[in-house]
Amino acid sequence: MYQQHRPSNFSNFPPVVKNLLIINGLCFLANIVLDSRGIYDMNQHLGLYYPESTFFRPYQFITHVFMHGSFTHLLFNMFSLWMFGSTLENYWGPKRFFIFYFVTAFGAALLHLGVNAYEIHQIKANISLFAANPDYDTFFGIIQKDAFFANDLHVADFLTEWKANPNNPDYVAGAKQITEFLLLKKLNIPVVGASGAVFGLLLGFGMLFPNTQLLLLFFPFPIKAKYFVMLYGGLELYQGIQSNPGDNVAHFAHLGGMLFGFILIKIWNKGNRKNFY
Repeated sequence: MYQQHRPSNFSNFPPVVKNLLIINGLCFLANIVLDSRGIYDMNQHLGLYYPESTFFRPYQFITHVFMHGSFTHLLFNMFSLWMFGSTLENYWGPKRFFIFYFVTAFGAALLHLGVNAYEIHQIKANISLFAANPDYDTFFGIIQKDAFFANDLHVADFLTEWKANPNNPDYVAGAKQITEFLLLKKLNIPVVGASGAVFGLLLGFGMLFPNTQLLLLFFPFPIKAKYFVMLYGGLELYQGIQSNPGDNVAHFAHLGGMLFGFILIKIWNKGNRKNFY
């Protein structure tokens, strides 16, 4: 015997999930209308930036959770919120679910910013290294550490031309601009979406209902929730470490949601030794 998970009917939404769905949907529609008319880009202003960015505002820790980059992004997150969040809110109640949702959202943001802090520190160290040794070999070594620029055709052409003219000072100035752009690019890319909280919900569902069989459209056969969580978490870690060019997904934000969800559930369940979680 096994239990298959079928989320509650749309007409029976628990209150927090229902209101989150409404707010996220309204924010997405508002952004489409305002941005299409050139009035206001909500993602640009309400997405979360690194604190050193000139675009950073403290309120973005909250507002970024309700913004989404595309309809697909919104659809995936809202479907997951409905699918896993409804069960968790019915199990915990609205207050505890609300706390869990936003703790995992903030935890996701914190881990994402922490990883960004490390990467920005590395970029600054590379800028200092190039300032002390402004030559082709130093610049080539710096570029190879950044997946995006290492695969950029314009940068590749720049390197080829500089290697052919190593004594031309114009290339040193151009290389300096590229290294500074690396820093600005990292500082000024906002993160948006409820994905961190959604991954926290996924982790929570896997811990509270580990042996529930999930039937998913993109997975060809039923899989227990605990195994799905482990597989998905491992995939996110792998993709985050790989940092492939063109990958604009905040994988460490997803992992942050799962990590803080795990910690919070362990705290809540501290006195209960009957369950493995």
